[in-house]
Amino acid sequence: MRKEIPAVAALVILAVSVIPTIAAGQDFEVVINDANSTASITKAELSKYFLKQNNLWLNGIRVIPVDQAAGLDTRAAFSQAIHDRDVSAIKNFWQRQIFSGRAVPPAEKSSDDEVLEFVRANPGAVGYVSIDADLGSGVKVLKVSDQP
Repeated sequence: MRKEIPAVAALVILAVSVIPTIAAGQDFEVVINDANSTASITKAELSKYFLKQNNLWLNGIRVIPVDQAAGLDTRAAFSQAIHDRDVSAIKNFWQRQIFSGRAVPPAEKSSDDEVLEFVRANPGAVGYVSIDADLGSGVKVLKVSDQP
């Protein structure tokens, strides 16, 4: 019986560590202006757009990323799923970029509606909203994959 307890404990720990990663990937949708012809993107490419390490869509339009506010659950899910880092690590990244004069972080919006409004108004914009957000017109969901 004692041998079963460590095995059960290991399974519980494994399950708990995997569930947040799976759920984080399902807690948001990435959205772009519907004038943008891009249909899909890799997780790595999307991360580069939000970290401003790549500034152009494949169609030549300038990328304009927009983040959710740092305290929102959607921001936490996005940061973990796309950057493989938590929000504080991303904030630290931007502090270093600002201090060195290299770049400034994306604009932050405090709600799904504000992100959607921003994306609708900017053809090169990319943002993310909670999975249950009412997208309306003017935006479309960008498919994100782990593979190129």
